[in-house]
Amino acid sequence: MQSLNKKQIIVIGAGPAGLMAAEHAISADISVDVYDAMPSVGRKFLLAGKSGMNLTHAEAHENLLSRYSDSSSQLEAALNAFPATVIRDWADSLGIPTFIGSSQRVFPIDMKAAPLLRAWLHRLRESGVKFHMRHKWQGWSEKGHVFHSPEGVKNVNADACIFAFGGASWRRLGSDGAWLTPFQNNQLSITPFEASNCGFELVWTDYFKQNFAGKPLTSVSASIVTESGLTQKRQGQFVISDTGVEGSLIYALSSQIREQIRNTGSCDLLIDLLPGRELERVQRELSSPRGSRSLSSHLRSKLGLHPIHTALVYECLESTQIQDVQQLALALKAMPLRLLRARPIDEAISSAGGLNWSELDEHFMLKKMPGHFCAGEMLNWDAPTGGYLLSACFATGAAGAQGAIKWIKQQG
Repeated sequence: MQSLNKKQIIVIGAGPAGLMAAEHAISADISVDVYDAMPSVGRKFLLAGKSGMNLTHAEAHENLLSRYSDSSSQLEAALNAFPATVIRDWADSLGIPTFIGSSQRVFPIDMKAAPLLRAWLHRLRESGVKFHMRHKWQGWSEKGHVFHSPEGVKNVNADACIFAFGGASWRRLGSDGAWLTPFQNNQLSITPFEASNCGFELVWTDYFKQNFAGKPLTSVSASIVTESGLTQKRQGQFVISDTGVEGSLIYALSSQIREQIRNTGSCDLLIDLLPGRELERVQRELSSPRGSRSLSSHLRSKLGLHPIHTALVYECLESTQIQDVQQLALALKAMPLRLLRARPIDEAISSAGGLNWSELDEHFMLKKMPGHFCAGEMLNWDAPTGGYLLSACFATGAAGAQGAIKWIKQQG
């Protein structure tokens, strides 16, 4: 039976940030109850892990911090306390060994999310964490936090609360952004959500869509020249879609793409189809006689390009450019794709925007509402895929719990 003097923390949101907050809070001999609107725990976590559960990234820690761009300074303390090595040790403590892939991404040995989540939930329940599913948070009242539940309206009070609602992508899995209205009604400032780690639209011809939608372009690089003249460049792969482009290389530049579309109405993404070759070499190979060979055969023979590359040449260039060796070489090193808009936020892997950092103190507590802490993707930060999203969710969940524990102790 729970001691009458035992303090209580409620965690609202049963995704990775909320579960990590619960784990750290329960370790301090505090009663912990987790509430979530969905019928089961970690739905987005499970879906994200279907293609391989990427837990974190093993690159140098200073490089990892830089992936959070404008929010690096706000996240730095939390990420310093919960780096990739700690995440790997944590997974190992659950009986889930990890490995570092060739791209420095960290995965469970079996690549799956479900075994890790099962082991995690088992440990949380064994530790005393209580779960309340199908409890949708509605806001505050004089009686505490208001939930709609299968038993009707419930009012819940606690010594501290950790919000871990998530963002606004994949609505069907629970990240619907419904918490925004109660927060704004309490004068908490919000940056509107927008799609991040998403595909972008451009105009393809019917022929190109019918023949190449779903096909990947591997071992290429993409770059954007910002309005200030700086070049942002990444290497990897992406996929041609019916509506445009998507995939990890596009996600890595999504923040810069969105900003340029917002400022100018479109974004020119430059694709280097031959990132391992200098322009002069490409020009030299193209200048060699091709005899009766088609351009496709010539590009394949001299430069190792595949039919999708040739199709992209015809899709993006004028015939005069294709016939001019110098212009064609330049295009193969910087093929212009004009991106017009992001795909809908509900298709995005993650969202940018959320609760502004100015509303929080250094312990992730709401300045206007002492005893209330926030963690995870509901905060206004952005990062590419590659383990960075989960790293920040884990780290801020742990930091929010530590802040809540410290605050409770200070209250006596």
